[in-house]
Amino acid sequence: MLKLGQKGEHRVLVTEGNTALAMGSGDLPVFATPALAAAMEAACVQCVAGEVGPGNSTVGTALSLRHTSATPVGMQVQAVAELAEIDGRRLVFHVKAYDAAGIIGEATHERVLVERERFLKKAKEKGRTDAE
Repeated sequence: MLKLGQKGEHRVLVTEGNTALAMGSGDLPVFATPALAAAMEAACVQCVAGEVGPGNSTVGTALSLRHTSATPVGMQVQAVAELAEIDGRRLVFHVKAYDAAGIIGEATHERVLVERERFLKKAKEKGRTDAE
């Protein structure tokens, strides 16, 4: 059962592969903002893992992110998500990310509960329509 205040976390090591230089989001060898966004989303997924019921999942629908401090290769980043709002199928999370020196970013992330099979069927049908 989903409960306000429940938390999830995700950790990632900063490597050459997830730098702004490697991901094309900049030209510096520091943790990329898109990689931070992915870590924050993963923390939100972890937050509700096992609580959405069989046959269900969540999908991201909105992300408002502030990346406030650079993290160099070799450091670990930890994203911590807290479920802040439940509005029907809509879930809102507050997320903070840290490295060993302190906070590096904050975000608000929305996810929506979906029925896995129905969602995939709709996506697959859309793919067929675009190909025609």
